[in-house]
Amino acid sequence: MVKSFKDKFFIKFVELSIISIMHIIYITCKKEFKGKSISKEPCVILFWHGKLVMLPFVFKKWWDTKNVKVMISDHKDGEMVNGVSYHFGIGTIRGSTTKGALKALLAAFRTIKEGADVAITPDGPKGPRHSISDGCVAIPQKMNVNIVILNYEASKFWQFGSWDKMVLPKPFSKITYTLSEPFSISGLSMDDAKALILSKMPN
Repeated sequence: MVKSFKDKFFIKFVELSIISIMHIIYITCKKEFKGKSISKEPCVILFWHGKLVMLPFVFKKWWDTKNVKVMISDHKDGEMVNGVSYHFGIGTIRGSTTKGALKALLAAFRTIKEGADVAITPDGPKGPRHSISDGCVAIPQKMNVNIVILNYEASKFWQFGSWDKMVLPKPFSKITYTLSEPFSISGLSMDDAKALILSKMPN
């Protein structure tokens, strides 16, 4: 019980620290947004795990009139992401397209049926970096919805030594957010669909 309390306290402390850092960076940075408003139809949103940290702000901008749920893992790191997402008013789907895949896929199907978008990191939660999981193909094909790619670049940034080489913009730099045109992978084989998605994802 004590260990559980310590774990919860540590997770909450890390959540609040991450949120504070995110806000400081976002407030001090110049922002540019490239992309049209999101479609009214449900879609699957893809972005690399290494670009996860500063995307909650853009969800609030481009998805201000539409619900979106982010797929996150069930492990401890996922619990922290869940808390950060809750702070920004973003719903979550627990489980990934690899671990706990069936539960996550069924939840994603329900979310899309309800008219909301599903956001996924194709290479999450543990890599390999810049790989495309089967779930990123299965969900849009099964539900017959389009895919959009979300990304950001920073003029100055720190890049961590983690498996995903996470990019954290430096304060007072410029962050450029981009939202791609929707595209479909309907009718494609698994390999062809992955190749198309990978060709549209940022390097």
